[in-house]
Amino acid sequence: MNKEFKKLLEASYTKGFEECARTGHKVGQLDAIFNSIVMGEFAELIVRECYEHCKGQVLDKEVADTNELTYNDAVGDCANGLLQHFGINTKT
Repeated sequence: MNKEFKKLLEASYTKGFEECARTGHKVGQLDAIFNSIVMGEFAELIVRECYEHCKGQVLDKEVADTNELTYNDAVGDCANGLLQHFGINTKT
């Protein structure tokens, strides 16, 4: 598993255990409530990571202007950067 995904998944599990402890829910094997919390948190962390990665390139006009990037160039650069950040190979 890619180290970035592993880091986010571990944070998601921590959140899941904390939420279950807070609500008094006992975590068991194949627990639907726990898994729901973890997967929801995992998805949110991935989206936040993507946002943080891209916001400087796409939303910061000064960065785009300095690098002479059009909006489309910045978006494409961001998309490629995300693939690299998460270690995803586009050649399958």
